[in-house]
Amino acid sequence: MACQNNLVVKQIIDLYDQISKLECLKPSKNVDTLFGQLVSTCLPTDTNIDVTKMSDEVKDMRANLIKLCGEAEGYLEQHFSTILGSLPEDQNPLDHLNIFPYYNNYLKLGKLEFDLLSQHSSHVPTKIAFVGSGPMPLTSIVLAKFHLPNTTFHNFDIDSHANTLASSLISRDPDLSKRMIFHTTDVLNATEGLDQYDVVFLAALVGMDKEAKVKAIEHLEKHMAPGATLMLRSAHALRAFLYPIVDSSDLKGFQLLTIYHPTDDVVNSVVIARKLGGSTTNGVNGTRGCMFMPCNCSKVHAIMNNRCKKMMIEEFSAVE
Repeated sequence: MACQNNLVVKQIIDLYDQISKLECLKPSKNVDTLFGQLVSTCLPTDTNIDVTKMSDEVKDMRANLIKLCGEAEGYLEQHFSTILGSLPEDQNPLDHLNIFPYYNNYLKLGKLEFDLLSQHSSHVPTKIAFVGSGPMPLTSIVLAKFHLPNTTFHNFDIDSHANTLASSLISRDPDLSKRMIFHTTDVLNATEGLDQYDVVFLAALVGMDKEAKVKAIEHLEKHMAPGATLMLRSAHALRAFLYPIVDSSDLKGFQLLTIYHPTDDVVNSVVIARKLGGSTTNGVNGTRGCMFMPCNCSKVHAIMNNRCKKMMIEEFSAVE
């Protein structure tokens, strides 16, 4: 096993060397091929590799690789958001999201996160904030379209151009154009209003290293309402070469509810925590929303019907 692990890490290092020498990370045949190979190499979860226990040299490489992946992901979203936003005026860009290479992954991830949220909350959130929504806010779109038809989504991003592209995507949709709002700001500058959200999502690429990730979490803890839910993206095993890891120790001031590690092609792990000090049954500020009802989204269920056999879950009991 040790030899096999060393071989896989060597493959990742070789791919990093090639990727780091690219002049541009915008979508192209070469860029797409290299990142496709990287993702395929990092997908297996049947390994005992712990990236936190590797040599300083490998840790430095991983930190740089995560930043390169984030940059490439941003360019990929910009590329396809621009294409979709340029469709003729009589076409709804949301009807053509399947041109995005990882759209099915977002369908699966959205269903997974909705299911986990339903397990830990008895009432449907009325307002959700997504921090780091980017030019193609697929999580917000998937949740709004398929799972939370009466919820308002507030999308926060530091990049005004990303928000312009994202707004263009939903502007022609009669439903989502009324339920999705975009804010251009750094999350660390957002103070007032964060206590109005039942659920806050923190994107995987907000906080590209441990220090920045913890700083963002601490800021949210300071300004979220007691009892509100924080949903984060993390990574497990080899997948931690692609995205930052969120540990339970990073969640001071929160009750950790679940860390969920997919073992299929959904790369991100899902972390759910609750801000300490609030009720576990009522919404923000004690308001009571509608009860969660079973989702009847047949297409999403068809995609997800084997999910339970392919996932690993870690449950944490409530902190008294």
